[in-house]
Amino acid sequence: MTVSTPVQAGPTRSVVFALAAASGLAVANIYYNQPMIGLMAGDLKGGAITYVPTATQLGYAVGLVALVPLGDLLERRRLIVLQLLALTGALALTALAPTGGLVLAASLLVGLLSSVAQQIVPFAANLAPDEKRGAIVGTVMAGLLCGILLSRTLAGVVAGMFGWREMFWLAVPLALLTAALMAFKLPRSRPQASGLTYGGLLSSLWHLWREFPALRMASYTQCCQFGVFSVFWTILALRLQEHFGFGPEAAGLFGIVGAAGVLAAPIAGRMADRSGPHRIIVAASVLTLASWIVFAVWHSIAGLVVGVIALDVAVQLSQISNQSIIYALRPEARARINTVYMALMFLAGAACSGLATTIWHQWGWSGVSGLGIAVSSLGVGLQALRRRPS
Repeated sequence: MTVSTPVQAGPTRSVVFALAAASGLAVANIYYNQPMIGLMAGDLKGGAITYVPTATQLGYAVGLVALVPLGDLLERRRLIVLQLLALTGALALTALAPTGGLVLAASLLVGLLSSVAQQIVPFAANLAPDEKRGAIVGTVMAGLLCGILLSRTLAGVVAGMFGWREMFWLAVPLALLTAALMAFKLPRSRPQASGLTYGGLLSSLWHLWREFPALRMASYTQCCQFGVFSVFWTILALRLQEHFGFGPEAAGLFGIVGAAGVLAAPIAGRMADRSGPHRIIVAASVLTLASWIVFAVWHSIAGLVVGVIALDVAVQLSQISNQSIIYALRPEARARINTVYMALMFLAGAACSGLATTIWHQWGWSGVSGLGIAVSSLGVGLQALRRRPS
């Protein structure tokens, strides 16, 4: 097996910005449906349509396993551009789908292809020098978080004014523009696992999982963090509609409130570079639990605002810190390590999203809050098992 680095030794600021923008625009596609779910359910009828966020996240998890490892085997710029072009077709299918079942199927495909965002993050780590990797990955992750949060704002406004299908039609040229940006700005890379076949690449995922306890702990921790993050954002639009009488615009505006977490990303990266990530992860886990206690006891818009700021900051702090750990484990296998970590994270997100939807229909917000507190408490408890570096 041969190992080589991309031809560009380190990314310029414009390349880092392009990577951040592209990761945000790519991942945004799996979150457009969340503030629009009430409108989609009213238009298409049937309770199954409320599982569209779950289907999208499940597709994303499948894409992480099936597509992201190819970043260690193929030239990454071409792979990213081709996947973005395919994503435009999936978005058009979603906009055209006439029934709830077809929307679910198209959403699964959108999630699958949106995993291109996780081709971009390890590429940034590969381009970065060791002493700046945390800060550069933090900047790219800030762009990704902007996409996660502000996608809801955009979708809420567009859907409220024009309809949910129009939001997916708007996403089509955005995906095309992202493909053009990547084709223009990214340097070419060389495969880092050129001695492996695709089958060998996939089988190596299990070996990496068994080899690195730090990867397992980072994955378990972020499963809890992202799980409760998905619980909140999946149910928010339904909560605002039922309890406060607000439409998709209000759910979208919470994306702006939650964007406070964007500020935490570069800070967390620099802190991880300087002093190590472990204390940040412990603090983030406690903050996530605190946010869900706020949701459970403070039943007002102010409570939702305070809780979502705390939740988004905590999840972002934990994400950057855990990634700084796993990207240092084996540089030539970053795409595959990222695959293991992110696939488990999004499987947990899909599971928690689906469970939250079921609990919402049975027990409402109190049941959802109980789920958030339980999973957050598990995340805090995991930190007692974390191995401290010597």
